[in-house]
Amino acid sequence: MAATAWLERTDLTPYGGVEPNAEWAAEVRRLAEERDAVLLAHNYQLPEIQDIAHHTGDSLALSRIAAESEASTIVFCGVHFMAETAKILSPEKTVLIPDARAGCSLADSIDADQLRAWKAEHPGAVVVSYVNTTAEVKAETDICCTSSNAVDVVRSIPEDREVLFLPDQFLGAHVRRVTGRDNLHIWAGECHVHAGINGPELAEKAAANPDADLFIHPECGCATSALYLAGEGTVPAERVHILSTGDMVKAARQTKSSTVLVATEIGMIHQLKLAAPEIDFRAVNDRASCRYMKMITPAALLRALREGKDEVHVDPEIAARGRASVQRMIEIGQPGGGE
Repeated sequence: MAATAWLERTDLTPYGGVEPNAEWAAEVRRLAEERDAVLLAHNYQLPEIQDIAHHTGDSLALSRIAAESEASTIVFCGVHFMAETAKILSPEKTVLIPDARAGCSLADSIDADQLRAWKAEHPGAVVVSYVNTTAEVKAETDICCTSSNAVDVVRSIPEDREVLFLPDQFLGAHVRRVTGRDNLHIWAGECHVHAGINGPELAEKAAANPDADLFIHPECGCATSALYLAGEGTVPAERVHILSTGDMVKAARQTKSSTVLVATEIGMIHQLKLAAPEIDFRAVNDRASCRYMKMITPAALLRALREGKDEVHVDPEIAARGRASVQRMIEIGQPGGGE
């Protein structure tokens, strides 16, 4: 599916009509216990969804928590590829996503057929796929990576081997810049939300907040601009941090700045404020909201728990191959933040 396909859909009205009040919270927790379910919420979810979850974090960390949980049911409040990853790592468990229509422009910027064709053009190349990909793409992958360990994964590959890096072009550019590897081929995919956080608005915000730290997700269109600002001395290099969502939470607890400019999806601000309430976290682009993440509404979560919808299925053979690519990544080292 093309990267813009999700943007062109018209059937994406979220489930509504439920207020996230104390009564709702009590019913969600009651139903979760009744269904023997663990509730997982991605960092980009609505604040009320993050607050009701048993665990909040990035997608890979949550999938690993799900695999270790004794619960028989996983309710994954995130987008579809994330629930698929949980199913890949926990094939024996029931995995529910509150709204299966919650897709991802980045994951859908390459499909398995396109990847197979790309591999045919580069026989012998090692395929490195970001975890933000579908199960079918993971099944065609040699090694998965996260935004935290993408550099380490690529460095683990012999230097004389070609590498096909997918699907995010900005994360790929970051890896190429750090490794200096000229035989790294990058797929031209992007997250439409992160790509929309651009260099000029980052420069403007940085100039207006000269003492602020910059937390930049490597999927952002402004990541290169952030490094340019540091290289030019416009922003002190020690204030520029290229971070996964999981690592942003860690950095929030360690920063000495009173203000932090954050370049990622705005749902992340909620977790950062919880981690360090004394710090003023400001979005570089306060319009950077993923409509697919926000489809997991209070009503959708109730629906999932009451009706057992929407269940996520992954073909066992595809799941086994995808699981192998994730396991190879874990064997290289701790994967850190999922995205």
